[in-house]
Formats: sequence, C-alpha cells, structure tokens
Amino acid sequence: MQIVLSPEVEALVQRQLTTGKYKSAIEVILAAIQLLEQQQEDIYQGRLQELQRDALIGQQASQRGEVVDGAIAIAQIRTNLRSRYSSSEA
Repeated sequence: MQIVLSPEVEALVQRQLTTGKYKSAIEVILAAIQLLEQQQEDIYQGRLQELQRDALIGQQASQRGEVVDGAIAIAQIRTNLRSRYSSSEA
C-alpha cells in the first residue's frame, strides 16, 4: 500500500522523528494508529458505562412506579440525543 502524506502530516512525522522516540516514519504512523484505536476503545467503554448506568436508573425508577408513556420517553430520548450530538460537534 502506498500512502501520500500532506505536507503538514509529513512535517508532523518529521518532528516526531527528530525527538528520537521513533526510528522510522512507519513507527510514528503505527504509534498514531494504536493511539487512535485506544481512544476509540475508551470512547466506546465510556458510552457503554453511561448506557448501563442509565439502564439501571430506568430499572430502579420503574420498580418505584415512576414510568413514562413510551411516546413521551422516545421524544425525550431524541431531544437528549440531538442536544448531545450537536454540543459535541460544536
């Protein structure tokens, strides 16, 4: 596989090489890919924990008889998701 790097990315790779931390450009790129994979896993785990916490809160509320009509609940979820994703894009 051949990859063409933009001048900005090439300069970034060169800066990393001059630190002496890496012996080759491929080592820099592999480290970047590994970091990206770890960050994605961390995000996934964070979201999973958030969903598990929300599910537990919902289960406990249901056991207390604090339930909401399904259509209302879906509308609230959609509103929350829209605000969450619009604020993360900003």
